[in-house]
This record gives sequence, C-alpha cells and structure tokens, in this order.
Amino acid sequence: MQNKLDELTKKIYSEGVSKANDDAKEIINKATKEAEGIINNSKKEATKIIENAKKKSEEIKLNIESEMKLSVNQTISSIKQQITNLITLKAVEETLDKDLKDKDFIKQIIIKIVENWNPAGSERLDLNLLLPEKDRDNLGKYFQSKEIDILKASINVAFDKNIDNGFKIGPKDNSFVLSFTDEDFKNFFKAYLRPRTTQLLFK
Repeated sequence: MQNKLDELTKKIYSEGVSKANDDAKEIINKATKEAEGIINNSKKEATKIIENAKKKSEEIKLNIESEMKLSVNQTISSIKQQITNLITLKAVEETLDKDLKDKDFIKQIIIKIVENWNPAGSERLDLNLLLPEKDRDNLGKYFQSKEIDILKASINVAFDKNIDNGFKIGPKDNSFVLSFTDEDFKNFFKAYLRPRTTQLLFK
C-alpha cells in the first residue's frame, strides 16, 4: 500500500514538474518572440527615421543651392545692368549734351515738328512753344520773327528757367504738350540703346 502511494506521489510530482517546465518554455518562447518583434519594429522605426532625416537633409541642401544660385544670378544681373546703365548713360549724355546745345540743331527739330503737325498745310496752326530762359535771345527771337510765317503757324513763344535744354510744344488750347527736353531725349535714347548695349556686352 505504501509503495503504491509513493508511486502515485512521484507520478504527480513528475507530471507537475513537466507541466511547469512546458509552461515555462512556452512563456520563454512567447517572450522571445515578443522581444524579437519589438527589436524588429525598433529597427524599422530607426530606419524610417534615418531615411526621413536623409530626405529632409537633401531637401534643405537643394533649397540652399537653389537660393544661392538665384542670389548669384540676381547679383550678376544687377552688375550687368549697372555696367549697361553706366556705358549707355555716358554715351547718351556726351552726345546729347553736345547736340542739345547746338541751337541750329534744336531749331531744325522744332521746324520739322511744326511742318509735320499739319503736312497738308490746309489750315494755320496755333501752337505754344516753351523754350529755356537762356535761349530767349536766339531761338526765342527766331520763332517770334516773321521768318516763321513760311510754316503757316502762329507760335506763341514762352520761356521757362526750369528747362535746361530742349523744348516743349503743343496746341494753344493746352489739350496736350509734347516734351523734348534734355531729360526726355536721354530717357528715350537710353531705353532704345540699353538692350543693344547689353547684347554687345554680354552676348
């Protein structure tokens, strides 16, 4: 009887230990798999973070390069424009200053404008002519003289000390005024010459 009791006790113990070992192995295997999953997820997340950082770094690099390129191009364009302006201004001012001080040259321009104002000559013109104050004794006297009658125009001549060189002309009703001062001529020729000068310098 005692032997059977001992055998039964050993059997129960053995089965309990075996069951405990199996449970322990299952727990260990489950924990190992979970740990591997956590490690793999961590690796994936780390890889994703690194890739995003590389992508962001590349975007920042491209943006900086683009900004630098734009800044360099703008600087070069500005320098070219300044060089063009200086050369154009020098060429225009030197030529025009000489021509606009030539009273015969100005006289011929005014006569051509008056002649082309009414090319058919069908009616007499009534015009206002504004000259520099310093031209009162030469151009002023000429356009106030009877010689101008051949143009079939009545020209009212006035003088303005604010005009350095050139003139302004328009109908007596003051509906409009055409300005041909030195600044007008310079601006016109600078605008005309600037593209050509740029092409000659930088193309």
